[in-house]
Amino acid sequence: MAVTFNEDDVEREPLADGAARRRLLTEARVAGTKILLDRVDLAPGASLAIGVASTDLAWLQILDGGASLNADDRTIALGASHIVFLPPGARASLTATAETALLYAQVPHAGRFDRDFDPAALSLRVVDWKREPVLDSQYDARKRVYVVTPKLFGTRAVKGEIILYPPDTEGANHHHEGAEHFMYVLRGSGTAYANESPIPVRKGDLIYYGDRERHYLHSEGAEEMAFVEFFVPGEYKTVWAEGAPVCTWNPTGRDLEGRTPARQIRGHSSAAAVPADV
Repeated sequence: MAVTFNEDDVEREPLADGAARRRLLTEARVAGTKILLDRVDLAPGASLAIGVASTDLAWLQILDGGASLNADDRTIALGASHIVFLPPGARASLTATAETALLYAQVPHAGRFDRDFDPAALSLRVVDWKREPVLDSQYDARKRVYVVTPKLFGTRAVKGEIILYPPDTEGANHHHEGAEHFMYVLRGSGTAYANESPIPVRKGDLIYYGDRERHYLHSEGAEEMAFVEFFVPGEYKTVWAEGAPVCTWNPTGRDLEGRTPARQIRGHSSAAAVPADV
């Protein structure tokens, strides 16, 4: 059965002066999880040292506020639309420029999830997901923005996307074979279904689905529902419930603010183990 909880129900642990974390996904909470996930809060001016093991991958997503990332002899300004990929062996420091919240995720021993894994070929990368191309669902009003793909991050060990649900929108029932994944609700509320059992969800909720667990979502209320989801490995099979439409995603040629996006991608079916050209 899916594991669901809200970050507010997780104890805060001090990390450094002005920094605290909440351990969201852990071995203790989900036995055998391939993803470790923390929520980190930084006071203005607080700094956090980041070190990634030589066998691991990591990434961070700014949720609110802003920070300065120092890595590879450069300084990068980050805001609430940035996701940072941290390759094996990465060393960096993060200094908050305002009250800041972020997700920090790790995939231990990431090479087991990518047959072509080459740590030497991977580098730190920053994605502004509000500049990435938007895909529209062919069958409903949902939108998808890819944030972790082989083209963006250089590995198939993990895949990630942000999905937007207008009010009163429902996805199709399906399950994945060959990957586990989690959803973190960025805003809005609704009902998640796990093997057809309803689970109320809201901002700050984490929903963890195991391999082959059927699931779908329905957004509720007047606010758009948005969540980020990540899969490990990034290659897997999606199987749709009997009678459910196979979701097809069509390119819009624009980003979330209607501008020409940072790149272009083609439409594809979610039935593909690895969507084309993303």
